[in-house]
Amino acid sequence: MNANNRIFCSLGGRIVPDSLRRFKADIFQALANPTRIAILEVLTNRELSAGEIIEKLAMEQTNVSQHLAVLRARQIVINRKAGNQVFYSVRDPLILDMLALMRRYFQKHLQESLEMLDQIGKTPAENGQ
Repeated sequence: MNANNRIFCSLGGRIVPDSLRRFKADIFQALANPTRIAILEVLTNRELSAGEIIEKLAMEQTNVSQHLAVLRARQIVINRKAGNQVFYSVRDPLILDMLALMRRYFQKHLQESLEMLDQIGKTPAENGQ
């Protein structure tokens, strides 16, 4: 077996090809930038022109274009040309579902941290000691 065909056990005893793990890592790498996540958030449920994306994010055209290129390369967004404008949309809404799950994950752990800080800030008497 060559290195590209190696398989490893995953949780639950399922066999997961290394290529699938690389695919997942590539997606997470593409999403590992706040600007790219912001682009996806403004594209939620709608198609926008590159100019509209730039305007909504209040960023420079070259910066946004570079991030759109990464998202296109990973096939996270798709584009279509209409005249001299390029319109972008999210290729598959599942990616937006994943971002929503990450928001819930963040909120849950933030709430746990806030509760812990609240306990730390109490006097020993307030903590029942």
